[in-house]
Amino acid sequence: MQSTRTFADRFFLVIKGLGMGAANKVPGVSGGVVAFVAGFYEEFIYSLQKVNKTAFKLLFNGRFKSFVNYINGRFLGLLFFGMVVSYFSVSKILDYFLKTNELYVWSMFFGMIIGSIYYINKDFKVWNYKTVCSLIIGVLIGIGISFLDPAKENDNLWFVFFCGIISVSGMTLPGFSGSFILILLGNYVLLLVDSVNALSDTFYEIMVGNFEFIHNPVRIRLLKVLVVFTLGSVTGLVSFSHILSYILKHHKNVTISAIIGFIVGSLGVVWPWKKTIYKLSESGDFQYDSTGSKIVSNYERFIPQLNSETYYAIAYIALGILIVLALEWYGQKTRKLNA
Repeated sequence: MQSTRTFADRFFLVIKGLGMGAANKVPGVSGGVVAFVAGFYEEFIYSLQKVNKTAFKLLFNGRFKSFVNYINGRFLGLLFFGMVVSYFSVSKILDYFLKTNELYVWSMFFGMIIGSIYYINKDFKVWNYKTVCSLIIGVLIGIGISFLDPAKENDNLWFVFFCGIISVSGMTLPGFSGSFILILLGNYVLLLVDSVNALSDTFYEIMVGNFEFIHNPVRIRLLKVLVVFTLGSVTGLVSFSHILSYILKHHKNVTISAIIGFIVGSLGVVWPWKKTIYKLSESGDFQYDSTGSKIVSNYERFIPQLNSETYYAIAYIALGILIVLALEWYGQKTRKLNA
């Protein structure tokens, strides 16, 4: 599988990783949808499932080449490389556009999710009592999550570890937004803004030979939180992949119908026309993160009036749909060339 990958395949795997990383950071958007639509979801899940006892035996015995081949390491490595790069580049750009052109960014993501629903549903023909029930349950869970009220921030390391496990659901379960779940758990800013910025600042200071951060208790706390969150994410990613690989093998149709339901339900989270509700302190003032941005609490959704801004937003929805259709076309073309 790995040896047949061309340079173009490897390049596009990094691009897909960039897409997954950016999607995972945006509340309401699921990186798993990118994997599903781009046609590598099952390979992603089955590759992660290979991180098991046999893989660790190969690693600890020094059989690194066998270890890499066993876990489909080149595929996972390129994908995760794209995700890491995204967290320090593409996702930063997305953060900027969410602040300056929020309506149009949400509109494009809304369109991409509509396109994803079309893409997944068009090839799914096994509709029966079980799959319809699974679809409805998925929709209800997706909608229900979007209307929950968020908790308060909590930097207890056991809770941070739990947040890491839960947050990767967006990578393994299309339609479940890990970043939105972190908002509900109260730790989105702590884990995806403050701690990531602390790591960036630390890397920069090390490069210029400044090690004073060692004496900064706030920085050390944030780095410790990020390490624990990362360990929780890795644990969750491997655990979820084993569960999902089993379910996909034994209950594939019910699983896919539930995924379609999750994605449909997530439309409530990414509905473009919404008023942002910000967190308030006990004194009634806005709460701010380390970048000086107001901390989002939740959203109040509404039906838009027909005006030029709404028409532009609808155009961005259409653009989002076209992006997904273009990805589908590319995926089909690639599969035909590799056949």
